[in-house]
Amino acid sequence: MSTTRVVVVSAGLSVPSSTRLLADQLGAAVEGAVVARGREVEVRHVELRPLAHALADRLLTGFATGELADALEQVRRADALVVVTPVFAASYSGLFKTFFDVVERGVLDGTPVLVAATAGTARHSLVLDHALRPLFAHLRAVVVPTGVFAASEDFGSGADGSLDKRVQRAAGELAALLGGAGGTGRATPGEDAGPVDGGLAVTTPFEQLLREAGGDSVR
Repeated sequence: MSTTRVVVVSAGLSVPSSTRLLADQLGAAVEGAVVARGREVEVRHVELRPLAHALADRLLTGFATGELADALEQVRRADALVVVTPVFAASYSGLFKTFFDVVERGVLDGTPVLVAATAGTARHSLVLDHALRPLFAHLRAVVVPTGVFAASEDFGSGADGSLDKRVQRAAGELAALLGGAGGTGRATPGEDAGPVDGGLAVTTPFEQLLREAGGDSVR
């Protein structure tokens, strides 16, 4: 049985970082959920902060070297991704976007992706749907239904436990997309994650939906 490769990409800028903390929680939850479905799993972390200068050089020269080249290769070989960004100006950080700008086109086709973000206040939670999902849809990845957002109050002794529930649910959905023992990680490019049943995305052709609604043309 082949080992499932999960790569966790974290774009936190501070040390210590709540973004990295959430990334670690998600990585551990995904590992447990995949193992529970009878698959061997290897979880690797890519921290973007040390790659900032290399990313700027890549934009200018067109070539990736050293640790950045290794990070891009890990993403290329991954069966699934967990991506976590802090929120800047109501969107993902520039460092996060720059990394996925230099990922070769086609690499993420059909790759299951769990999206997550952190910010100081829950008012920024819509970043998951307004920024992260469109980005990975453009990259032809398959985003799991549950995104995970964590505000400052979700960490520490005063937390109500809801973050852990979201983490576990999202991890279970990613594991379902990866399937059970012998399953495949990559879905058909362009599929919506939709409801998951036994690890397979359930989709209905648009033409069928139109007929059921009584329409007579596809515009």
